[in-house]
Amino acid sequence: MIRRLFWLVLGGTLGAWAAFRLKRLMRALTPQALVHQASGVGQTVRGFTDDVRNAMHAREDELRDALGLDAPTETDKDHH
Repeated sequence: MIRRLFWLVLGGTLGAWAAFRLKRLMRALTPQALVHQASGVGQTVRGFTDDVRNAMHAREDELRDALGLDAPTETDKDHH
């Protein structure tokens, strides 16, 4: 009898856990949730590329100063 009760409780617990996980997954796969996730990724990538670009220009300026090169050309100034 205890053995059957154990399996009944275990089955109920696993079923409830699976239903909870499935419901959470279904909410994450709604069109609104996917759009929200995609916009977050886009902002992260955009921020990363802006940081890389700014660091690149700063390093170029450091190298120009260290090597005594001429000032940046007009096309280089457009990037700053």
